[in-house]
Amino acid sequence: MTTETYRDAWGIPHLRAAGARELARAQGRVTAADRAWQLEVERHRAQGTSASFLGASALSWDVFARRARLDDTARRCFAALEGRDPETAEWVRAYVGGVNAGLAEGAARTPEFARAGLAPGRWEPWTPLGVWLGTHILFAGFPAKLWRDEAIRHLGPEAVGLFATDGPGTAGSNGWLLSGTRTTTGLPLLAGDPHRFLEEPGVYQQIRLSCPEFDVVGLAVPGVPGTAHFAHTGSVAWSITNAMADYQDLYRERLRRTGAGVEALSPEGVWQRAVRHVEFVEVAGEGAVEVEVIETERGPVIAGGPEGLGGLEGTRVSPGRREEVPPTAIALRYPPRVTEDLGFSALLPLLRARTVADVDRALDAWTEPVNVVQAADTTGAVLHRVAGRVPVRPRINSLRVVPAWEKGHEWQGWHTPPYATPDDGMAVMANQRGPATPLGVEFAPPHRAARIRALLEQRRTWSATDLPAIHTDTHLASAAPLLTHLAALTRLTPAATRLRDRLLAWNRHMDADSTEAAVYAALRTAVVRRLAAHPAFAALTEPPAYPEVLLPWMSLTARIGFALEHLLSADELYGVDRRGTVREALEEIAKAPPATPWSDTHRLAPWRALPDPPYSEPGLAGDHDCVNCTTAVPGITDLAARGPAARYVWDLHDRENSRWIVPFGADGAPGSPHHRDQLPLWLRGDLARVVTDWTRLTLEHTDIAEEAHA
Repeated sequence: MTTETYRDAWGIPHLRAAGARELARAQGRVTAADRAWQLEVERHRAQGTSASFLGASALSWDVFARRARLDDTARRCFAALEGRDPETAEWVRAYVGGVNAGLAEGAARTPEFARAGLAPGRWEPWTPLGVWLGTHILFAGFPAKLWRDEAIRHLGPEAVGLFATDGPGTAGSNGWLLSGTRTTTGLPLLAGDPHRFLEEPGVYQQIRLSCPEFDVVGLAVPGVPGTAHFAHTGSVAWSITNAMADYQDLYRERLRRTGAGVEALSPEGVWQRAVRHVEFVEVAGEGAVEVEVIETERGPVIAGGPEGLGGLEGTRVSPGRREEVPPTAIALRYPPRVTEDLGFSALLPLLRARTVADVDRALDAWTEPVNVVQAADTTGAVLHRVAGRVPVRPRINSLRVVPAWEKGHEWQGWHTPPYATPDDGMAVMANQRGPATPLGVEFAPPHRAARIRALLEQRRTWSATDLPAIHTDTHLASAAPLLTHLAALTRLTPAATRLRDRLLAWNRHMDADSTEAAVYAALRTAVVRRLAAHPAFAALTEPPAYPEVLLPWMSLTARIGFALEHLLSADELYGVDRRGTVREALEEIAKAPPATPWSDTHRLAPWRALPDPPYSEPGLAGDHDCVNCTTAVPGITDLAARGPAARYVWDLHDRENSRWIVPFGADGAPGSPHHRDQLPLWLRGDLARVVTDWTRLTLEHTDIAEEAHA
């Protein structure tokens, strides 16, 4: 087998091989060479073994991974893949073989291994499936059902709508499709940016995969072969946004111990034997922690056990009633655990796609996460559809934790994924209600989508060079309710009056150099904190005794921060004097208003498995509801841990006129020339040109060897 590795000016790998399997091996090898630390962190997270070298801070995730049975699900899905689709299984094996071949080289150039005292391990054929599952298990935001349970219990059913928003842990994206009638070339354009937790190195890897069957440029998930989410094959391109669908259920289980193990009460009123065993999670410097793993007919138990949830049971008093809550546990039901299918059979057909019809057929095999897909080809054809597996079940399953011992909560088949068509030559998705509306509960506010559409409507036709400016738009439409309350205030102190007038004259753009944006953010934080401290919400201030990994969804302050516009606009809010709250917050901020620009506190805060010594990351423009979605958490922090994990423009007229960027760089090794060289472009909103001319690339490596299997 002969494979060649080239690099462009940004260090992005361009791989050429004689066939798809050889190319997969080359992709695995180059990813291990460039991203060895990242790969090993993700492998350990999927296995629930990351605390063994990261310490107690990783324990909560490891316990969740063990109890949710992520690694076991990956094993089962790979075994089923071997029987159902042996070609894809061998392709995945080849990728794993490449990872194993490249890990030693990658680890030798990555200092984190020595810092953590970690030696690179061995990847198994199912490891990429485990990485995919571990990366996306929280995408559907099932912990929001725990929050809704608490909110409904203490505030009533109307709390669901008041607090509805894409919550603290949910990932989103912008994506837009322009048909040929809206472009200067007469052929379609695709553009957008996935919003995810920002990590260093990044969660997307720019790569090119070329063999006689296909020649694809795209964004890969490190640890997974192919380019599942964003790619351009030369004749067809596709991209995705999170559909915000609800496809995971939580069941409240009644469990009891017997001499033979653990039993769960079924909907038929019968005690059924549950699967049970004990595992041990090693914690660096602290020994091992015992974890009881239980699985019922509904799914793995992720919280609690036969003895209950640790303080969530007993007598509960809610408005108008007293409620006895018996000891229960929480089980998670998610599609791959049920079907033994992670959708990997879509990956090779996507690489081989030539038309939107090919992409459409490939996506019929997609499982999770559930996405809205946009695609276009060089004939001018376009595609706008939902892809993924959503179970058919009662609506209450989507809203709350449901009792496992009651009938009527079973899954009864799968929804047919909806399709949509562009409107006036445009399709815009930003996690708002759209084609996936029947499949979800909470969606992003419409502001990003409405703003993108408004910007696109400013001219009839667009070119690839025009579109990057839309990525970085900073208009904040969600500021309106707070500013409306400000406008109605009277009898303020002179300082507060001046500050109010400044904000009412503000252009509502969260620009990096805007002091008014900083003042608005400070006022917003003060309002959020006052609301969170109001006695009306006192019952929600103490997070329930759920696993730590689920607690971001239970944060009252974060929930109020993300839902602030709903809470300020509602007809009534549990007796809260909202105008008085805004007045108090304004008077507070007026005493010492921010004198520095928004970027002084709104700074990049990427996640690193091993935190570096403190240093200053650059300041940012944008905010959570801006198109430039750099997410602060109002009331908690101005730092941005989430944001555009990549930006892209796919040109169907000329692939070399396409553009892409990631927040840091192609190389995961600190100190390497391409570790953070794309950051200045990303900060400015610039994109690098896609290069596909082999003569403009530098040959780095030629591998002539027999293919080795994992």
